[in-house]
Amino acid sequence: MARPSDTKARIQAVARELFVEQGVQNTSLRQISDRLGITKPALYYHFASRDELVRSIIQPLVEDMERFVATRESGEARELLEEYFDMIWRHRDITVMIVREMSTLGYLDLGQRMFDWRRRLITLLLGPDPTPARHIHATVAIGGMSDCSVEYAHLPLDEVKSAAVDAAAAALGL
Repeated sequence: MARPSDTKARIQAVARELFVEQGVQNTSLRQISDRLGITKPALYYHFASRDELVRSIIQPLVEDMERFVATRESGEARELLEEYFDMIWRHRDITVMIVREMSTLGYLDLGQRMFDWRRRLITLLLGPDPTPARHIHATVAIGGMSDCSVEYAHLPLDEVKSAAVDAAAAALGL
């Protein structure tokens, strides 16, 4: 018999797959339970609602980003860009969920958090008082890397990372 944590992880994996394919609002708990071959009550045993399930899928991204911006210090900008790309690449499926259905930003106050994370990254890259032009360049660099992690997710990581980090570094004038 599967352990509850295994079942929970399977539910999250199938839900994430369906949310990416169809969007959160177009995916029912019935579809998730049917794909897993479990009853809907069995799914409710692990997640009381679709909202709870969505939050549980987004939470690892939030935790990783919070940890990333909290533990980094100003330093080598290219290294920071490379580490940031690795982190967003790991969570590219969640980014697809968010882009596919912007209402997902409401979960865990994600919209505001994303702006806060970007501001912290820009401060790490450029210091506390960048000119407006430098700030815009950093916004393009960070946003462009995020877009690449989604748009080119079908390509090998090394190929995408190299080109995306090079482009971000160029946007920053590094």
